[in-house]
Parts: sequence; C-alpha cells; structure tokens
Amino acid sequence: MALNFHQLHIFYTVSERGSFSAAAQALHMTQPAVTMQVQSLEDYFGTKLLQRSTKKIELTDAGRALLPYARRSIDLIRDTDKAMSAFTKQLKGKLQLGASLTIAEYILPRLLGPFGAEYPHVSISLKVINTSQIVEEISNHQLNFGLIEAPVNHPDMHMEPVMSDELILIVPCGHPLAEKETATMEEVLKYPFVLREQGSGTRQVMEQQLQQRGIEPASLNIVMELGSTGAVKSAVEAGLGVSFLSASSIKHEAALGLIKKVKVADMTFKRQFYSIYLKSALLPISAVTFLTFLREKDLQQWL
Repeated sequence: MALNFHQLHIFYTVSERGSFSAAAQALHMTQPAVTMQVQSLEDYFGTKLLQRSTKKIELTDAGRALLPYARRSIDLIRDTDKAMSAFTKQLKGKLQLGASLTIAEYILPRLLGPFGAEYPHVSISLKVINTSQIVEEISNHQLNFGLIEAPVNHPDMHMEPVMSDELILIVPCGHPLAEKETATMEEVLKYPFVLREQGSGTRQVMEQQLQQRGIEPASLNIVMELGSTGAVKSAVEAGLGVSFLSASSIKHEAALGLIKKVKVADMTFKRQFYSIYLKSALLPISAVTFLTFLREKDLQQWL
C-alpha cells in the first residue's frame, strides 16, 4: 500500500475538526469512509495516530508528529493548483462563490466579464450575503469560498487580500458639508448617519478606523441602518444623513451630482478585500483559477 494525499487530507481534517462526524461533513463523505481511510493510514505507518473516545479525538505522539507534514501536503497541492491554473484555458465547470454586497454589486460585475472571456466554458453561481453570513456558511460547508470586505478572526479560515478599496464620506447635495473639499471628523460627527447593517464589511471597516482614532462608534448619531449599499445611497440622496461607502459603489451617483464626496482631514478609510475559505479545504480548480485571476490582473483598470 502506498501513502496517498487523500488519506493525509482526511487525517488532517479529522484532527482539525476534532471528530470523525465533523470531518465527514466537511469532506462530504460518510463517517465510516472517513474512519476507514484513517485506519488505512495507521496501517501504513504501523502505529496509532488518533486516540478515539466517546467525547473527543486526541492525537497520539505519532499523530502530532504527522500533523505538520499533512498540513504541508495540503499547502503543496494548493500551490500546485495555483501554479497550473494559468494553463487551464480549456477549464470547464461551475464556479460557485459567495460575496459580500459591495463586492457583488459593484466589483464583480466588472471582473466577471474579462474572466468569462478567458474561461468561456466556466459557468458562475454567485450568492450575495454579508461578511458574517459568508463566514457562517463557509463554516457550515454551504459555501466553498467567499470574497469579503473586512478581515475576520477565525481559527479554521484561510484569508488572503485580493484587491484594495477605500471608503468615502458622502453627503446630500445642499448639505452644510457639501461645499467643503475637506472636513474634520469632529465636523462630520455633528450630523446624523445612515449606515449599513451590523455585520457588513463596510460597517466593520468604518468602525475600526474610528476606534483607531479614539472615536467610539456608539457616539455616532445613527438614524438609520440599511441592508444594502443602494438603500444607503438613496437615503443619503434624500437628505436623511451622511455615510461612508466604497468608492467603487458611488461613481455613478457622484458623476451625476446626486451626492457629494467630501474628504475627511487626517483620516483614510482604505481597506483590502479578501478571499476566505477553510484551511482544510481543497478548492475546485475553477475557484483556484478565479483567485489566481484576481491576484494577477491589474484590477484598478476595471474598478
């Protein structure tokens, strides 16, 4: 019997998940099949790798020694897929991903066209939900990977920056700040805010930047929280408040003079967009190819 990567991947997933049942769910396998593959790996090495009990799985000394090599094998396969994805011009299949609202509504439509031109045989299925929902669905194995607007701390997730963006202060036409090129944050805080909902990447980035300057988000006069960027823009245009939104999402309204952009003195709201997926996951080649496309292209020409 030869050592194979599939068994190392299963062993690593069981170790990370802490149980055969959780690993089986993550790998879309039956629990007996997972157990059998781990037993085959133990037979190959001639030693126990996992101590099984009714409550939890624990690594033996041999299992702890094997774990970093299993991790490296997953990384090597993933890096191999990345390297070879540039040559898969005849790639076929389905690309399934989740994206937070700003990315899905204002970024991806400009990128999927060029990607489709390079890979015309790939069909795309996009689920539009906010950052916290994407993390939840990846954790529950309902999504393979996602594109999110703010970094998250999750022990099971791999996160990588794929493109950059900036939040811009927008105000209604006729607003006291509309005639200013630059305003201080103290001036801005005097006015009511219309914001995206809690859990959105845009909201998280704005609040993090304020906290870094010693401004508590709770001190804002928030008169409205809305579940989409479009709704926030409409509320600002109607004079209900001011807001911070992605520069890529307000180009149309600013060009038409429906809203005004105002710089905030001594503060920048720059951010990264990230790809996110489970550390133990092996992404389908269509997903690997798409992420490689994002890394290698000059995205600013489309944004």
